[in-house]
Amino acid sequence: MAGQKPVAKFSASGVSAALWENEINVGGGTKTILKASIGRRYKDSSGQWKSSTSFSRNEVPLAILALLKAYEKMVGEENGHEAENGAVEEEVVM
Repeated sequence: MAGQKPVAKFSASGVSAALWENEINVGGGTKTILKASIGRRYKDSSGQWKSSTSFSRNEVPLAILALLKAYEKMVGEENGHEAENGAVEEEVVM
C-alpha cells in the first residue's frame, strides 16, 4: 500500500478506516478486491502528529463504526456500485 492512495476513507473522531484496492490471483487470472485498514491519529506531548493501531475503551466503538461503513462500501462495490475515479472519497461518520 506504500505510495498508493485509498479509494475511500471513513472517519469517526480521529479514528479512520481506509479502503485499498488489491489485486489477487484467482483461477489463473487477476481480480481487484478491496481491503480495509484501521488507525487513529493523535498529537503527542510535543505536539507532533502520530499514528496508532491501538484503541482505548472509548475509541473501540469509533473503530467499529468506521469499519462498518467501510464494510458497507465493500459490499456495495461487490454488488456493482462502483466508485467514481478521482479524488479519495472521505466520509465523516461521526
